[in-house]
Amino acid sequence: MKLRIIIALMALAASPAFSQGIEFFHGSWEEALEEAKKQEKVIFIDAYATWCGPCKRMSREVFPDEKVGEFYNRHFINMKLDMEAGEGLTFRKAYPVSAFPTLFFINGKGEVVEKVRGAQDVDGFLKLGEKVLGLADNSAQYAEEYDKGNRDPELIYKYVRALNKAGKPSLRIANEYLDNQAELGTEFNLRFILEAAVEADSKIFTMLVNNRKALEGIVGEEAVREQIHTACQATVRKAIEFEHEALLQEAADKMKKHYPEKAEAFELSSQLDFYRHTGDAKNFTKTSKKYAKKVAADDPDELNKLSSEMAERFSNDQSAMKEAEELAGQAAEKGQQYQYYLNYAQILYLNGKQGEARNAADKSLELARSEGPAAVMMVERFIQQMGL
Repeated sequence: MKLRIIIALMALAASPAFSQGIEFFHGSWEEALEEAKKQEKVIFIDAYATWCGPCKRMSREVFPDEKVGEFYNRHFINMKLDMEAGEGLTFRKAYPVSAFPTLFFINGKGEVVEKVRGAQDVDGFLKLGEKVLGLADNSAQYAEEYDKGNRDPELIYKYVRALNKAGKPSLRIANEYLDNQAELGTEFNLRFILEAAVEADSKIFTMLVNNRKALEGIVGEEAVREQIHTACQATVRKAIEFEHEALLQEAADKMKKHYPEKAEAFELSSQLDFYRHTGDAKNFTKTSKKYAKKVAADDPDELNKLSSEMAERFSNDQSAMKEAEELAGQAAEKGQQYQYYLNYAQILYLNGKQGEARNAADKSLELARSEGPAAVMMVERFIQQMGL
């Protein structure tokens, strides 16, 4: 019973305060529509009210999630609009809202692709995004022409791009086109390669890096680096899906070679995802230690989340719990927030250190008083339930 209570509180204590997640567009609604047309993306709009509890919960627990950020930043233009102020009042006239939050998905023409009332959790929000990609998928019209034998380069390029935007496999179509090209160095074919290099473990990725300088002259260095990173991420996802560690290493090696500035953080975070999926406590703990030292040393929020996850997933592993305690202590000392000290107290308690747990809980309670009654209640509940 006590363990379940601790796990529930731990999830709250580890709620991200300033972690990476969705990057929201800060321009006007008209500018968002222009950007959606330009990128051929759907706009996600969080239509919220400042007083709405479920809206706050999504902002606190869902939007900052790393997986949510990776998915939504890749596939959508993301925007938050207060429906009771500023541009939200104008938006609401065209797109009526009767409940908060309302989650809109609108294409570049201003047409509603999907509209959902009510807050979502992380899994539900990701599934909603996948559903919208399917609804906005226009690859079928290109597939029909392609299947009839149309091999116009522009049509094939649009077909591959549509498949990519819908999250569908595109390598077969792209390879068929590129295998028949005598000259890869034309501007059209270079742009095609950039669009088609969706996985690092593919020959098209090799074409991308072999023609990197020419591509950078056309689209700029940042666009090429972004595609390299995206392709390596896709290979990591494949490695996780098939539990294939060699693919994981291949993605890391290619990041080191072609995008060294982000390679170390990429490799360690990818390994954490892999070992998290496989339930490998030993390697997850080992990698967490490296990640904390080399990537998250100055980020108490990352240290706090990492320690909380280790304790939740691997509470029966002594080495993992020892490392979780160490990381939680660092987060609390560096961050000086009540959530961090509460997480530290919980892990100390799980490790059988009741006296130290009470000291950490007292510090958490002291900091919680400046946050308000809800924070105080959470800490007091932990102290009472654990009998400290």
